[in-house]
Amino acid sequence: MPSSLRTRLRSTLTAAVTAGALLVPAVPAHGRPATPLPEFEQQVLFKTSQDPGYACFRIPAMVRTTRGTLLAFAEGRVLNCGDAADIDIVVKRSTDGGRTWGPLQVVTEGAGDTHGNPAPVVDRRTGRILLAETYNTGRKDAGNCAVPCDRTPHLQYSDDDGRTWSQPRDLSDEILPEDWNSWYATGPVHGIQLTRGKHAGRLVFGVNTETWNGSRVSANHAALVISDDGGDSWQIGATDTWPIAPDGTFRQKPSEVTLTERADGALLVSGREQDGTDLGHRSQTLSRDGGDSFATPFRDLPDLYTPQVQGAILRRGDRMLLSAPADPDRRRTMMVRSSYDGGRTWESVDRGTVVTTDWSGYSDMAPVDGTTVGLLYEGGAVDARDEIRFARFTEDWLKPRRGADPTTRDAAAGARPAAVLGGAARTAGVRGGALSFDGADDAVRLPYRSRLPLGDGDFTASLHFRYTATTGEQPFLWMGGIGTTQPQIWLRGEPASGRVRGLMTTRSDATTVRSASVSTDGAHNDGRWHHLALRRGGGRLTLFLDGEALGTADVPGSVSRNSPFGVHIGQRMDSRAFLTGAIDDVRVWNRALSDGELASGASGAASRGTVLWLPMDQVSGSN
Repeated sequence: MPSSLRTRLRSTLTAAVTAGALLVPAVPAHGRPATPLPEFEQQVLFKTSQDPGYACFRIPAMVRTTRGTLLAFAEGRVLNCGDAADIDIVVKRSTDGGRTWGPLQVVTEGAGDTHGNPAPVVDRRTGRILLAETYNTGRKDAGNCAVPCDRTPHLQYSDDDGRTWSQPRDLSDEILPEDWNSWYATGPVHGIQLTRGKHAGRLVFGVNTETWNGSRVSANHAALVISDDGGDSWQIGATDTWPIAPDGTFRQKPSEVTLTERADGALLVSGREQDGTDLGHRSQTLSRDGGDSFATPFRDLPDLYTPQVQGAILRRGDRMLLSAPADPDRRRTMMVRSSYDGGRTWESVDRGTVVTTDWSGYSDMAPVDGTTVGLLYEGGAVDARDEIRFARFTEDWLKPRRGADPTTRDAAAGARPAAVLGGAARTAGVRGGALSFDGADDAVRLPYRSRLPLGDGDFTASLHFRYTATTGEQPFLWMGGIGTTQPQIWLRGEPASGRVRGLMTTRSDATTVRSASVSTDGAHNDGRWHHLALRRGGGRLTLFLDGEALGTADVPGSVSRNSPFGVHIGQRMDSRAFLTGAIDDVRVWNRALSDGELASGASGAASRGTVLWLPMDQVSGSN
């Protein structure tokens, strides 16, 4: 089909479908009182069935113009859902706060190549909307761009509120140094205009890039791109570079960076972390000089749970919002989490507000008005790439800020108390008190500290459990990540399979993932207390249940790298299973305890090497 006819069909059919699928306008008719607007509402904005001519829509980005118009950008993928085929950048406009939307418009047509990674930014002084984007030679299959990838940055702009767009301008001479000669990506998320300090009025957006040394990718770079003349010229500002070793390992690869201006004028810059050895799937830093430099290198956030995926941040007064999926392994459960301290800390998943439990991926946010935020995100019942949805929500829809949780003490040296979640209650234990869990939302979660990750060394984890459940997964202890590729340690009951099991997943070099597990005969769900321990040492992974030892060969590698990291009692890391039962005296050592130390239920084990120690005998600060 000729591209011009394809474009006309898209616009005509999109207008017809969109008009039939609009949400009810909020403007009162015939003088009747207006119906109060809901705190949350959403609609499907881009979908192949309503936007003919495309096989897939991905990579949302959004801004609000000086006239109050919302512009929702996406990649319209013509042939398939791959990242490097025939891709257009498309946009839809809303002049009523996202309640209704106009037809799909093509901003730039790939015409067989990839035109993607939209990164819009608005110049509030002139009203001009600038759109940074990245191009590469397209391919006809769904494969990735061949390394080194021929990616080049471009720019378009609109002076009529997003109705029409200039011809693309190649920015390579300005913001593509010779050594950024492989992967290059603008955004993809909105940029910002600074409002404070000597750089007020500056336009800023983020890029991430790679260096190819002639035989391999040898460095990752995250950078800010800045303009002080309304987008007429651009230059590279703050840059953070991470070398890649010959074996392919590296500490961090901050990418797909999103940024916002804090109340103190500093720029908070947050990025997706992709496959670095540091713990966590998100990393962040600050710029205190308007984007000229980073105050520190990016640092990972191990306890901010999200899969490897792009996200967006937006400041609303003293509250910062982060949109990203909350499952630490897979792209699902889109959530909005808040920070009340300028991004230093973020809400945990039990405090964030769930947008959907469906599959979900990339996202962006923009202010709709003084009380409402717009969220544009990938989502679907079957796949995160099924459609792109637009949601409107008010701050009243978000969960209110919650006070401190009750705690139980961690007797390890220098440890802070652990949070007691969901109302886990005291009960009689093996040694004094214990905590019981209701199987719904009860758990104990430790705050992250650098001693908790066990790395590639020996360890022992020990606890007492009691339960009677006959179905479901019954998690006792979880340390590290989750899924088939993330380093982790866990102990759990599996009554439907008639066993208690311990598992360890390790990672070594750039790609090698190994797992080993040991299980008992019988679920031991008899309502009596049992002692359980998992030990790595002497080339063996050994599970002890009431003194009986079952072992298998150790697998080399680290049990704590690459992934988000948490320590949970009575809860899976992704919150998809909770224990119905009780736990007492949880201890972890960064050494292999002897058989003698374990013989008495580890009660006489020396404290040397203690990483955590939860007696589970008290709850403080409970209502």
